[in-house]
Amino acid sequence: MGFSMVGSLGSQIWARNSHQRKLKFESSSHRRKHTLDFNFSKLRSHPAKILLSKRDAFEFEERTSPNEVRKEIQQCYELIHRLGRGVVYLGSSRMGPAHSHYLQTQELGREIANLLDCTSWSGVGPGLMDAATKGALQAGKPVGGFKIGKEAGEWTASNFHPYLPPETYLTCRFFSARKHGLVDAIVRSSSSDRTAVVALPGGIGTLDEVFEILALIQLERIGTKLPVPFLLMNYDSFYSKLLDFLDDCEGWGTVSKGEVASLWTVCNNNSEALTYLAEFYSLPLSDKDEHGTELQSIRGTVSS
Repeated sequence: MGFSMVGSLGSQIWARNSHQRKLKFESSSHRRKHTLDFNFSKLRSHPAKILLSKRDAFEFEERTSPNEVRKEIQQCYELIHRLGRGVVYLGSSRMGPAHSHYLQTQELGREIANLLDCTSWSGVGPGLMDAATKGALQAGKPVGGFKIGKEAGEWTASNFHPYLPPETYLTCRFFSARKHGLVDAIVRSSSSDRTAVVALPGGIGTLDEVFEILALIQLERIGTKLPVPFLLMNYDSFYSKLLDFLDDCEGWGTVSKGEVASLWTVCNNNSEALTYLAEFYSLPLSDKDEHGTELQSIRGTVSS
């Protein structure tokens, strides 16, 4: 597929056709018209460097073949195969350690890792993703993730994490590959697999991932016939207005009555989340764990 480009500068007009690899300049005046043709050799793509600041630069290579995306998806699958499927955390990259939701998420990440005894997956970025990662590490359980080049509105160093070993995560060039990885990490191949999606408070990126996975579950395209629990963490009523909007959608007829509610479980605190997962997988939940988590959730609510 080719393209043509036309532009002008003063009295000069230039045209470009990618098939012919020709650049033509035409200069016209009231007396005469001049045309100059330039032929170019076959075009080749080259990496481009985007200057972000005086110190930092981000390397960007344009997509030249679908094989590049395919290769990155394969790398995501290989990482999941090596570390194991488990719980995927989706959440804000902007809520730092001083935020009450960060403390609640860190507690939740630790308790779920202990309860399900599985790998914890996320975008391994800052904010609530970092909180879930640290919680799982506190439990002594494996973690993995799929980074992307930009988090919290800031470009981050490619293929770098401040404390995770590089063999536990992959820095993705393509969002499509990253999303494949986040979905495949929750696929249950047998009834003994314990996976889940935990949607924490977040912004546009979080909502994008939440509704994409929700749609896959709704359309039964998640990649497994076995059910995958989806938890929406409604800390401090963060998602209450979103839930109200979805109720309004029922009134408008854009979703069936009770349809959304059947796809996920809304949890107001960590205790509700752990209780639900323990019941879903028929696992014992000790009184110590339940009360301890409930106390942490109350503390987080009060501090906010």
